[in-house]
Amino acid sequence: MASITRRGQYWRAFVRRTPHPTQTATFDTKAEAEAWARHIESEMDRGSFRDRALAKQHSLGDLFARYAKEVSPQKKGGTLELLRLRKLEGDPIAQLKVAAITSTCIARYRDRRLTGTSVRKPVSGSTVNRELTLIGHVLSVAQKEWGIPIDANPVSQIRRPKENKARSRRLGIGEEERLLAEISLGTRSGKGTFEAGGSRNQFLLPIVILAIETAMRRSELLSLRWSDVQLVERYVRLHDTKNGEARDVPLSSRAVSTLAALSACDPSSTAPVFPISAEALKKAFVRACERAHIEDFHFHDLRHEATSRLAERLDNVLELGAVTGHKSVQMLRRYYHPRAADLALKLG
Repeated sequence: MASITRRGQYWRAFVRRTPHPTQTATFDTKAEAEAWARHIESEMDRGSFRDRALAKQHSLGDLFARYAKEVSPQKKGGTLELLRLRKLEGDPIAQLKVAAITSTCIARYRDRRLTGTSVRKPVSGSTVNRELTLIGHVLSVAQKEWGIPIDANPVSQIRRPKENKARSRRLGIGEEERLLAEISLGTRSGKGTFEAGGSRNQFLLPIVILAIETAMRRSELLSLRWSDVQLVERYVRLHDTKNGEARDVPLSSRAVSTLAALSACDPSSTAPVFPISAEALKKAFVRACERAHIEDFHFHDLRHEATSRLAERLDNVLELGAVTGHKSVQMLRRYYHPRAADLALKLG
């Protein structure tokens, strides 16, 4: 029989049954302690008992750290996932022991991220869903591969916030000119310091131009090697895209001249065309948009802009999909946002 004792304002339950190790837990009420003890004894009787010592020893932050070391590096989006894990490690939820994590804890985390705190700004439902999916997979891997006893994944037991509506943001009148001015390499004063206006990152302008001309994703641009660039035949080879297939992306005259102007241009080199990290690119682009007074515009919106422009020159949907890498018309439609005024001109 289990032993239930009171310790101050809490109740402590002990389950001793050979050959299993002694199990103990503390609860707010006697009823909770008795229910837990019956559950443990039932598992022992059925032969399905699992020692929960590891779940009590390790925090969720410990799982995040191990996942970042063993799992994330094997993923295509591992770099961005590592940044997300680093933020999760700094959140209070990372301090909880795995055994103490319940659906209530996850729901509180969800609500806190949606409403924001004094330290962190509120984020969208889509962002929270990505974080919840990551937390859920960390717990799933810990349960299935690392031997951490988790009765049920708490992430699967809560309501998910609504996803954001599909974005249709494109560059407005005058915005492209202001953006290009702020991402151009800034000039230096006689003392060697940068003067106001322009960017300090020499790769920002060519990356943005190439994104607008080709509709390549940020990850595809940053993975590009000089050995993949064929300026004479006017295309670049992408070996590892988001959908797992290689594709050749044709280059416009503007794209060719932009690549040719880079000082490191060497077709025989395996060096990256743009030696810059995803996080550095994101920060530089955000700051440029702020200086240009362009609101609510993300780097990925350049893919929407590029796809819409390419659609005006490529009438064949199959050709357009071959350039952008979309495998279905349905996905292609999410990135094609023609302006009503442009369609009106076509109508005559």
